[in-house]
Amino acid sequence: MANRFVLNETSYHGKGAILEIANEVKARGFKKCLVCSDPDLIKFGVTKKVTDVLDNASIAYEIFSEIKPNPTVENVQAGVAAYKASGSDCLIAIGGGSSIDTAKAVGIIINNPEFADVVSLEGVAPTKNKCVPIIAVPTTAGTAAEVTINYVITDAKANRKLVCVDVHDIPVVAVVDPDMMSTMPKGLTAATGMDALTHAIEGYITKGAWELSDMFHIKAIEIIAKSLRGAVDNTPEGREMMALGQYVAGMGFSNVGLGIVHSMAHPLGALYDTPHGVANAIILPTVMEYNAPETGEKYRDIAKAMGVEGTCCMTIEEARKAAVDAVKQLSVDVGIPADLKEIVKKEDLDFLAQSAYDDACRPGNPRDTSVEEIKELYLKLM
Repeated sequence: MANRFVLNETSYHGKGAILEIANEVKARGFKKCLVCSDPDLIKFGVTKKVTDVLDNASIAYEIFSEIKPNPTVENVQAGVAAYKASGSDCLIAIGGGSSIDTAKAVGIIINNPEFADVVSLEGVAPTKNKCVPIIAVPTTAGTAAEVTINYVITDAKANRKLVCVDVHDIPVVAVVDPDMMSTMPKGLTAATGMDALTHAIEGYITKGAWELSDMFHIKAIEIIAKSLRGAVDNTPEGREMMALGQYVAGMGFSNVGLGIVHSMAHPLGALYDTPHGVANAIILPTVMEYNAPETGEKYRDIAKAMGVEGTCCMTIEEARKAAVDAVKQLSVDVGIPADLKEIVKKEDLDFLAQSAYDDACRPGNPRDTSVEEIKELYLKLM
């Protein structure tokens, strides 16, 4: 069986990278852009950093901002209508996973109108055409939506998150500029950073992992472990390295899948609107313990990448514990809650467990699981 790897056509990294947006728009012959960005980024002037670049280059654009933190089917349908009305020929997505995921779904539906209901895009939908060209500009260091073939949309009517996987949705250009992330508050920086770490760890141990993806994931773990505390403290070096680390993690997991940390986090976002990064960070250590028996020597590699010394002399059980403990300590250091007590309601456990089991990320988990075992993990986290 051949292993497939899909990445952006072009990516830019480093301070000032957003200046390349105007060059890319002109070089690709685009005439007008629909800028997708959420209301808070517009309010606090983050989106303006990019629209100033467009203004200075005399590039026409309109702004679409009807985007929630966990974007809904209705947000996407509003975006499709806005794109059609604007006369645009490309999308510029500015934000975290919410804005970029919305843009992906909009771009796919514009060129594959038979999926206009949005819900039919769940899983690996049989789309035929590439989405509208997207230039993705992340403002958080976590989701790596700018480099992945995945997006997540909430079906509010069913209290479910639709995990969509489609090679046709990847942005043609990713612009990863740490200056776009400098105004993130500490809590969001911590949550999105732990989301990136979850991507790297789950991607490293998922059933689909192989040598090329392993290379990206181990490097991502190393970068994130060294940089997240600094990013939370808003140091320039921490911001710049986290911007890179989350992108490197995305290069890997997008191509090999994830596991039940994400499966369990998704229904929390759908039902309680829990921030995705917070949910992942709380769940990750417990699921790492659960998965440990099926991971061979990989936790030794994770512990070493997390900065743990003496891993070569540890037993396999000691190395596994060291990896989990290092993740727990990083989570504590950046202020992530320790459990789900304040989030999960016991009466929802059956629904949550079934939703997590049905989630598209679950089959990649290194340890085969069941609805009942997932329910027990939720209980343990309470």
